[in-house]
Parts: sequence; structure tokens; C-alpha cells
Amino acid sequence: MATARRVVPNRGSRPTPRPPEGTPPPSELARQARSGLAGAVQIARWAASRHAVPGVLPAEAVAEAATALGVPPERIQADWDRARLVGLIELHGGIARPGWRLRAWDRDDSAVLRGWVALLDAWSLDRPAPVTAEPTAVAEVVEALPQLLSLLQLSAGPVQVATLLDMLQQRVAELRTERCEVPYGPVAAPGPDDTPPAGTPDAADSLDHSLETLLDWALDALASVGALVVLDGSLADGPQPDGPQEAAEAAREAVEGARETAEEAAREAVLTALGNWAVWVKLEQICVAAQSPAGNIEQPAADMLRGCAGLTPGPARAEYRAWLAARPVGSAVTELIEAARGDDALLRGLAFEALRVVGAPAEPTVRAVVDESALRPYALLWLAEHEGVDPEDALDVLTREEATWLWVDTAAAISDHGESPLLVRHLESAVQGTVPALLEEVRAVGHPRTVQVLVALAAAHPDPALAKAVRRAAFQVHTGGA
Repeated sequence: MATARRVVPNRGSRPTPRPPEGTPPPSELARQARSGLAGAVQIARWAASRHAVPGVLPAEAVAEAATALGVPPERIQADWDRARLVGLIELHGGIARPGWRLRAWDRDDSAVLRGWVALLDAWSLDRPAPVTAEPTAVAEVVEALPQLLSLLQLSAGPVQVATLLDMLQQRVAELRTERCEVPYGPVAAPGPDDTPPAGTPDAADSLDHSLETLLDWALDALASVGALVVLDGSLADGPQPDGPQEAAEAAREAVEGARETAEEAAREAVLTALGNWAVWVKLEQICVAAQSPAGNIEQPAADMLRGCAGLTPGPARAEYRAWLAARPVGSAVTELIEAARGDDALLRGLAFEALRVVGAPAEPTVRAVVDESALRPYALLWLAEHEGVDPEDALDVLTREEATWLWVDTAAAISDHGESPLLVRHLESAVQGTVPALLEEVRAVGHPRTVQVLVALAAAHPDPALAKAVRRAAFQVHTGGA
């Protein structure tokens, strides 16, 4: 029998979106991202050289890292948090371990750019909101920010901060209208004692001031990650910095300088090359989601996977990406795992193919289901490939029993949805060297679909003697005989 090989669709590498015309090539964008994340990479490599570094750095670890790296302690903590957001560090049982992105950092520009985009997505965690800010208002600003970034990207140049504030106010008003934030029940007419004293700011003025403060926070946070630069009048006509570190430093200086000037209209924000590219990528994802190839974008995970069952690998991956782009990644991963837990073996395999498109964000959830017998082989293979093992060698992470269970599960999927010749070819992919050895181990593995798989294989196989042996094995499993 041939060397073990899974019968799954072939996968190509995940394509890196082509940057818009006029932006630097991906190699230059990756260089800028590496420059801006140098501190996070440094602390991640320091942790990789130590044993059992806690995910939350204690004070002694911060002091040790600061001494070893020659960096102020407050910078150590900020770089550590950033390394976790980027995926350079992953937590396993509360212990920090180097992530796959750290291993690929120096050689894979695509991994670097995706890591930087992950940091951009987490900007509000990288730079927490002011402690005095109303949590609801903070959430509204975070939700409204993509619209502001789209305006900056489409403007292809500086936009006045006052214009951004006006758009933010409109968007927040829309969000509150969508939530139907209106008073319920009878409202008493205002009395003479309800009139505020002269000069007291009303609720609208308070809201405007709150949003203005939070817009400053958001712009400062985005400048810190290298997505944009805030310019005052003295900088607007000068050269714009292009690297994330230079951009962040200039942005901080610009914000502080702008706060000291009375002319608010002089302040402008402009996307850096990295920020422009990242927003374009997000807009492209929205377009992909709106042009779902097979029309399954609004379907639940199980129905979407069934719709992809007849697609070739390329269109299937496009459908997965469209479906994922229309959902928060956490809920999408959960939905795919639930589909994998069902009775349909084909959906189980397809769900993990879709999770491969998700990539690193799915890793904690996949790791959490390793102890579920029906999902364990798929999860172990996913994790092995995620950690850099060649797909052809990934089966080595499975025990003989797990590989046999996976063989039966895949055969069940072929039996339900495939053709007889494919089921016969699947016989050659088993890890056992002979058919008698395979049948013996298949009978012992306890897969709930064993009898149906063996009956289907016996009916499909052209060799009468082998088909008879397979039918006998099916009968023995059915009756519980030896």
C-alpha cells in the first residue's frame, strides 16, 4: 500500500493583496512594518531565549528585560503587549512561547504585513482610552473609526481634523439612532427649577467635547502604530515621514503642538504608506465579501461548507475568505468548529480547510478541541501545519490509532459525497501495509461509521476476494464478533 496521504483539496499559499497604485511594493512596506515593530520583536526574542516566561510579565521580569535590552521598563511593558497583539508571542497555559510569526519574521514579508495589520485592528488595545472616558462613547468611536479611515484613504491626502470630527459626530449619532436611544415612558415637562444656570454647557456641548477628546486619542493611537500622521500648520507643507517610527514620533509632536495652538482648522491627518495600504486591504475584503463567488456569504457555516463541497480548491478558498470577511473572526471560528462537530464527515474536513484560511487567529480555539475524539486528528494536523510542518509530513504527528480514525472518517465523507473509484483509491492512503492489517485496526478504532464505510468499500472494490474480506469485517463489527 502507498505511503499515507490524506485525501483533501490541495491548498496554495494565501495571496498577499497587491498594494494600490503609487504605494511602495510589499517588500518596502514590510521593511517599514519591521522598523515600527522592532521593539516588539526584540522583547519576543528575549522571551524565546528564556524558559517559562509568564504571559503577564512580573516586575522582576520587566527589570531583567530592561537591563538585558537597554530599554526603559515602561517601554518593555508596551513592547510586550504589542508583541502579543501582533502574534509574535502566544500564550499556552499562561506561559509565553514564540509564535509562528516570530519564526517567519525575517523571511516572510506577508507574515510581517499581516502581523502589522493585526496590530492596526487592535489599536484601541495598544493605546487604551482615557480612564475618564465613558465606555459607551469609547465603543462608538472604535466602531466609527473605519469610516474615518476610509475617508482618509479615498481623499489621497491630508484631511482636516475638524472634518474628521464632524464625520465622527454624524456616525455616532447614526449608531445611537440605530440603537433607538430614546426615552421611554412619560416625560415630565421642565419646570422653572430645571433651567440650567447661564453658561452651563448642555448635553450636546458635553458630547462634542467628549468625542473631540476621544478623536485625539484615536488619532494618537493610530499614529503610534504608524498608520497615520497628524500635522499642524507648521508641518503641513514640509516633508512627510514615511517610516512607522518616524511617523509615530512626528505624530505625537504634531498632536502636542496642535493642542497648544488655537487654530484647530490647521490640524490635518494623513495616512502613511502602510496605513494607506492597510485600509485598501480592508476595503478589498469588503468587496470580496460583497461578491461571494457561490452566494453563500449569508449562510450558516454548515450550509456554506455544503455549498463549497462541489467547488475546486481555488473557488472554495475564495468562498471561505468571503464568508469570513463578513463576520467577526471569533464568532466565525466558533461556528466552523460547531459545524465540524456534526455528523457529516465531509463538513468536518471542509471546516478545518476553512480554518486554514483563518490562520493564526483560529489557533487558540483549535488547540482547545484537541481532546475531542472526533476533532483531535484534524486539530493536530491543523496545528502541525500552522507551526510550519510540511503538509505531506504532518501525518507523523498522529498516532497509529488517530491516523486510522481519520482514514475511516475521510472514507465516510467519500462514501456520502464522492464516487466509488475515489473510495477505492482512498484504500491506498491508509498507513497500514496490508489490507488485513487495515481491517483489523479499523475494527478496533471504534469509529461510529465503520460498518457503513466497510460495506461501501466492499461494494466498490473490483477485487472479489478483497471485497469478500471487507464484507466479513463489516459483519464482524456489526455483530461484535471476533
